[in-house]
Amino acid sequence: MNYKLLEMQVHGDRRGKLISLEGMQNVPFEIKRIYYMFDTLPNEARGFHAHRNLEQIVIAMDGACRFVLDDGEKRESVLLNRPDVGLYIGPGMWREMHDFSYGCKLVVLASEHYDEKEYIRNYDDFLKSLREAK
Repeated sequence: MNYKLLEMQVHGDRRGKLISLEGMQNVPFEIKRIYYMFDTLPNEARGFHAHRNLEQIVIAMDGACRFVLDDGEKRESVLLNRPDVGLYIGPGMWREMHDFSYGCKLVVLASEHYDEKEYIRNYDDFLKSLREAK
């Protein structure tokens, strides 16, 4: 499975906390795009796609959601619910997002600029691409 949880180093004192995210340091790629999701609803699911080459780190800045990650052979579930833990998702991983807490806010760091050709949006096509890569 091409994913891992990354514990981010927290700096802070009684005034508050700070986490610094730096490409090629605590982020294992050069950051080319940052986007975020908000106003999520608990009974709505998102994602349902894979990326051919893109790497991402997803952080739950507020609230929680559950990721289902699939490499074509195995499916695993990961709960994101802390702003000091990032979910690294490597290329070739199907991802789904479920069980959003009301108002969950996610920030995503991406290794590439947006490119629709990078997406695989159909699960059967995802499995086919994995077979073709072998």
